[in-house]
Amino acid sequence: MPSQFFGLNIAYTGLLASNAALNTTSNNIANVQTEGYSRQQVKQQASNALQVFQTYGCAGAGVETLAIERIRDEFYDGKYWDNNQKVGEYSMKQYYMQQIEAYFDDNGKNAGFKTVFDQFMITGMEELLKTPDSATAKSQFVGYAGALTEYFNGLAGNLETLQKDVNLEIKLKVDEINSLAGEIATLNKQINTIELSGTNANELRDRRALLLDQLSEIVDIETIETPITDSNNPERETGGNRFMVKIAGGQVLVDASEYRGLECVARTNYEKINQTDIDGLYEIYWEDGQKFNLYNAAMGGALRGLIQMRDGNNGENFTGLVTGIGTTNQDTQDTVTIQVDKHYLVDLNKCNLSDQGGIINLGNQQFYYDSWEYTCSFDDNGEAVYSYTFILSDKEKNPLRLTNDRVNKVAEIGDSLAYQGIPYYMNQMNEWLRTFSQKFNDILMSGYDSNNNPGSMMFTANLTTEDEQYDFPAEDRFDTFTYEVYLERVDELKQEYMAADASLSEEDALARAKKDAAMKVATADDSYYRMTAKNVAILAAMELNPDTLANKFSQGDGVEQNDLLVALKDMANDKNKMSFRGCSSSEFLQCVLSDIALNAQRANTFHKSFSDVAGTIDMQRISISGVDEDEEAVNLVKYQNGYNLASKMIQTLTEIYDRLILETGV
Repeated sequence: MPSQFFGLNIAYTGLLASNAALNTTSNNIANVQTEGYSRQQVKQQASNALQVFQTYGCAGAGVETLAIERIRDEFYDGKYWDNNQKVGEYSMKQYYMQQIEAYFDDNGKNAGFKTVFDQFMITGMEELLKTPDSATAKSQFVGYAGALTEYFNGLAGNLETLQKDVNLEIKLKVDEINSLAGEIATLNKQINTIELSGTNANELRDRRALLLDQLSEIVDIETIETPITDSNNPERETGGNRFMVKIAGGQVLVDASEYRGLECVARTNYEKINQTDIDGLYEIYWEDGQKFNLYNAAMGGALRGLIQMRDGNNGENFTGLVTGIGTTNQDTQDTVTIQVDKHYLVDLNKCNLSDQGGIINLGNQQFYYDSWEYTCSFDDNGEAVYSYTFILSDKEKNPLRLTNDRVNKVAEIGDSLAYQGIPYYMNQMNEWLRTFSQKFNDILMSGYDSNNNPGSMMFTANLTTEDEQYDFPAEDRFDTFTYEVYLERVDELKQEYMAADASLSEEDALARAKKDAAMKVATADDSYYRMTAKNVAILAAMELNPDTLANKFSQGDGVEQNDLLVALKDMANDKNKMSFRGCSSSEFLQCVLSDIALNAQRANTFHKSFSDVAGTIDMQRISISGVDEDEEAVNLVKYQNGYNLASKMIQTLTEIYDRLILETGV
């Protein structure tokens, strides 16, 4: 039979339970505006009944307050983090694509490509056609041409600055990842310290979830939480948990109270990937020296968006098949020959390969290279064969020599990043300028000026280190190298070799001639590959004396002849004279702006879409874990009534015990 004071104990447990519920409600109301706070709830259950040896069996023993738990659905957390990485990615793309769009835009307020090109090829050309021998008209025309080169110089400078800004933001994001990772690791330790004693660390868990929200916008995340069991009794859980955070497709960032830091290391000038890249672009490494794969297809978040903006090459990285290896004449450096067939590699005007050296991957083995040579030859069927021969760096950079097992392996430089980022737009400008300048200069150099002197080129490029300009000699012109020219060179060389060595057979002479007749352009040669939007310029001699501008094809024609100028004018709209991506030269802006507009629109659309989804998921999370003021007001009344009733019960039992003790005694 239970004690006479048993009822007082039951009422006391009710008083404690109501008091805990009231305190929890008070805490919820106090944190109604706290970011990341999860509503808390008291978990109660009936105490184990007391067995009494009476006809009614067991007597209720009151209520037990088991724990104060946070109300949160981790399923919605996972959905929110998966979506939030897309918000971060397209937020970066949206911001930087708007800047690129502004740089290229020609809205009448700023002198864009169409304005400058029309001044050059329409306004200036029309005046020149009227008076071909006019020094004033020629000077004005050359001035408009100079404005065109300055436009590209400025645009290239803006894009370089933008690439620098993106690069710096990548470092900021890496620093932010490190900061969040360190704080999460600290929270893991604090949570386990508290929960090993049997208490729920609700506020600390909320803080950790909020940090994970922030981290998920920077990079994709995956969380794993597993209970820590007793090593002597694996079936017994200790109350602690091992919490892990993985990023970028499963790479461990945080493991319990430890985290792996990331660090940015600037590339040296001989580690550039693209010709147009600025110096000092960051590579990311783990603190233990292991390289963090920036181009991991599984990576998401703002970091992915920034990498694609900084390095996006539209999938046009260098790739080919190793066909042969060798050494330099001094046998101190290895060489590797790689056959290519990609359209952006066979046409040197489209090439964006670094001219300062870099890193080449030969069958998953990396080597440094110093320079390269482009080769165009023809097979017996008259089909063009294109290859690049790289001169690898010395043993200081490449401790291992190149071996024959690299033959027939795939060679790559950089990664194929299927996004149109800054390198893509820089290369589009380079390609247009190289092609346009070649065609324009060819026409000028095929004619004569008003003084019957041979025409000279107009467009050239400034050397980086010297106050000089490139000459672009004919022997470095790959675009004029045809099968017919190749056969002529083969025949000439064959006769030359046989005349020089009477013992040489015709077959050997032919084989040697075929090899040597190939067109070769090295990085050090003055080819149009050396022309970029950054260094394009007008020939200094023509700027000083515009009279050297050719205006006629025949030396014997009069000064009023303008047939050469008519040919130049036709270049603006005649795709047979100059074609860029299937369009005429004047349609450069439409081609590039269509890419920019598409990417900008895509970034805007997806950013809005994923932001809306993030808002929806967050509302679903809040509907479960958020504090509802009306609901808490109802709970406040409910728990107050419970507390009052428990107090009333104690008061009633006090009166009963008073009568029992004071009035029923002997």
